[in-house]
Amino acid sequence: MQTEKQQNETVLTGIKPTGDQHLGNYLGAIRPGLDLVAQFRHSLLFIADFHALTTVQNAAQLREYTLQIAATWLACGLDPARTIIYRQSDVPEIFELAWILSCVTPKGFMNRAHAYKAKVQENQSEGREDIDDGVSMGLYNYPVLMAADILLFNTDVVPVGEDQVQHVEIARDIAQKFNRAFGGEILRLPRALVKTEKVIPGLDGRKMSKSYGNQIPLFMESKALRKLVMKIKTDSTPPEAPKNPKDSLLFDLYKEFASAADTEALAARYAAGIGWGEVKELLFQAVEKHFSEATAHYRELMAKPAELDRILSEGAARARELALPLMNKIRKAVRG
Repeated sequence: MQTEKQQNETVLTGIKPTGDQHLGNYLGAIRPGLDLVAQFRHSLLFIADFHALTTVQNAAQLREYTLQIAATWLACGLDPARTIIYRQSDVPEIFELAWILSCVTPKGFMNRAHAYKAKVQENQSEGREDIDDGVSMGLYNYPVLMAADILLFNTDVVPVGEDQVQHVEIARDIAQKFNRAFGGEILRLPRALVKTEKVIPGLDGRKMSKSYGNQIPLFMESKALRKLVMKIKTDSTPPEAPKNPKDSLLFDLYKEFASAADTEALAARYAAGIGWGEVKELLFQAVEKHFSEATAHYRELMAKPAELDRILSEGAARARELALPLMNKIRKAVRG
């Protein structure tokens, strides 16, 4: 339900395209993201394809990843008529603003950025002479481009995890620098909406992550999905032994996709004794049912890349139209 304030505020979310999404992405970012944008009158979601250039430097792969992200959010329920969805690279004003902002941004801001500091610390711990080894200017200037992503649209709210709050803080600092340099409150100061990180367990019990190779991808074929679910780590407790659902990875996942009544029924069966194989079968069925419509929609979208391009292009046109008044104001401020 919208508050009176949210009815007049703009929320902006960025997603970096890095490959297939999995259940952890869905439960930790996509589903709560869709719930959040529904609370605001104005919402934008952009696919940060040029941010991804710091790690993805293959054009065909980057395009595929971009289309996958777009199709995933659309299949899961994002309404492009309500939320503007666009490719970052389709809005050239972002990059124009990024250069302008870089000219008022102290180097010290970038020196303190988490990603850069982590790379420097890695080089130091590895004993490399050059502490900037492997640091591209894209990685170094990343926070300035992110500030442009945010500030161009008079964004009020940016939902982020705790590890990304700094990006919003830097955007605020840069906006204040710009405003002081060119007079007036030209750039709006955004605020971070810190999302409680939901840790979704993977096949081995650790946080679900592509880097661990323990993920369950979204939109899988039925047989492949069932095979993965059957690989989820369990203990050697016999079927007849009572089990605690609070200590069960399988139950943690099941309750995210099953109804309240089915979840309560399974908890009762845990107390009475149930085999892990049966629980895995129930989990597989719940996940497959939950994503049945979304999976069909996703495959339909991925089979029509021109349609995805159309949706993203239309979104970019709307985004540029939205940004134009502020961009003209910025140009006038810096050129006189």
